[in-house]
Amino acid sequence: MEAGQPFKAAVVQAGSVVFDREQSVNKAVKLIREAGENGANIILFPEAFLSAYPRGMSFGTKIGSRNEEGRTDFRRYADSSVFVPGPETDRIGKAAKEAGAYVVMGIIEKDRNQSGGTLYCTVIFIDPDGQVIGKHRKLKPTGTERLVWGEGDGSTLPVFDTPYGRIGALICWENYMPLARMAMYQKGVQIYLAPTADSRDTWFATMRHIACEGRCFVLSCNQYSTKDMYPPDIAERELGDFGHEVTRGGSCIVDPLGEFIVEPVMGKEEILYAELDLSKITEAKFDFDVVGHYARPDVFKFEVNEKPMGNG
Repeated sequence: MEAGQPFKAAVVQAGSVVFDREQSVNKAVKLIREAGENGANIILFPEAFLSAYPRGMSFGTKIGSRNEEGRTDFRRYADSSVFVPGPETDRIGKAAKEAGAYVVMGIIEKDRNQSGGTLYCTVIFIDPDGQVIGKHRKLKPTGTERLVWGEGDGSTLPVFDTPYGRIGALICWENYMPLARMAMYQKGVQIYLAPTADSRDTWFATMRHIACEGRCFVLSCNQYSTKDMYPPDIAERELGDFGHEVTRGGSCIVDPLGEFIVEPVMGKEEILYAELDLSKITEAKFDFDVVGHYARPDVFKFEVNEKPMGNG
């Protein structure tokens, strides 16, 4: 798409049906259909939408010990994960095709080329023909996420040319990794996608900073989830410290000068929409281009190892 021809982006703030892969896919298909009917060309879902960001869960772990209940919870989590490609991505692809839109979605992935014991926090990219065109695996899980997710590598740091600009994604706190951001900028990202599980005020400041730094549109997408979206036994056992809300949302859309187009939406499920115009990127780069006239390659050297590291 040429600059000056606006298109519509949709950010889907919704919660998974936790540990229920089929119902989470059903919900995703419905939401893709709704966004498509409202004219969305790019549709972004949160981190780990299929089939859940396990907020509040301990998986029965303390330093030096794991219990059987936690092992069972991990097995249930693994059972709700998906292969790429697989039946679930086929259904999402069919919905994307019917909507005529690109769909970018956070999933929990298991690799059919491995033992099945390692899960990855992954983002998949699906085109309007319904095909999975690529994926990104989270490079560094944060905190206790490392109990349940493996690490991705540099082979899955794609930026894709689309009729609506160049799209790429980093997941949650990867966005605090300056060199990961630079990898996106070096590849010319224009629509920077940030599926997340963070709704702190500091996160919103980060999204504005990235948009201003990269002179790109930033779409941040978080879940809005409640206790009744969890299996009852897990909600009772693991979520005692939470009220009704478990994840409070905070999805937003930011322009290339770091100003909100859609301010953070809290406390409800909602699809956020915005008209984006790539000509605003050119205007924004007039005085700052992080990999162009404001770069100093004679001083700084940047390199990305994009070789697969043996983890699928």
